[in-house]
Amino acid sequence: MKGRILMKDYVIRATSQNGEVRAFVATTRNLVEEARKSHGTTKVATAALGRTLTATSMMGLMMKNKGDELTSIIKGDGPIGTILATSDAQGFVRGYVANPDVQVENYPNGKLNVAGAVGTEGTLKVIKDLGLREPVNGLCPIVSGEIAADFTYYFTVSEQTPSAVSLGVYTTHYEVEHAGGFIVQLMPDATEATICQLEENVGKIKSITEMYREGLTPEDVLNLVLEGLDPVILDKVEVGFRCVCSKDRVKKAFIAMGKKALAEIIEEDHQAEVTCQFCNKKYHYDEDELMEILKEM
Repeated sequence: MKGRILMKDYVIRATSQNGEVRAFVATTRNLVEEARKSHGTTKVATAALGRTLTATSMMGLMMKNKGDELTSIIKGDGPIGTILATSDAQGFVRGYVANPDVQVENYPNGKLNVAGAVGTEGTLKVIKDLGLREPVNGLCPIVSGEIAADFTYYFTVSEQTPSAVSLGVYTTHYEVEHAGGFIVQLMPDATEATICQLEENVGKIKSITEMYREGLTPEDVLNLVLEGLDPVILDKVEVGFRCVCSKDRVKKAFIAMGKKALAEIIEEDHQAEVTCQFCNKKYHYDEDELMEILKEM
């Protein structure tokens, strides 16, 4: 679209004045558009991947240490196959869907049928790499396939944290126009009054994409979600789509294959081309480069 002024993607971290609620509100239009362009996803695949990337970015910001990493894996019985997204502790994400060309019929009201693409049977797995000997895993069944409800259920079942999750992606025929979401969580000491106020607020607000299409900002959304609870913004963090692939990382993958396997590639193909799953960037190695790696091994 000509004349569009692109605002940076960011997540607001906030609490209620009484400390009984914490909230994350994200605007992620650019990172979802970057994912769409990288993978050539259909509208429904863009929505599914975009919702997962947005949730994973906010969850990444829940981690404490700089080197921590969080991965969300949705494996449903729908035609889209696996959806995978990974975030660092700064909220920068990367991800992909197994079938970016998926097509399903929209709902009768014209809205994208994300559940039809994802499926309603399967699992949502969250893996937290916190620098420990083993990663921390959480697993729950898919409850709707629309993704936001599935993350809500994950927090309740796997992390015992009552939460409300809203996620949305609005696309035109050409590009992502709006994307974002929020995660609001009750702290263990939340009073009945706070719980009732939050339930009332979440129950009456519009979808995240409707609010963004009307011109609301994440700050406006925060005020609506925490209405009557005196929200306090802790910080505002820029996020985005960022892949960590490089030619050096691919080289390490060749080394991990072992001498025999690499020697066979050189003998049979005399070259190699590797495509990154996360961003579709291609890395080409000619015979001399592969021979150099083999010698180093």
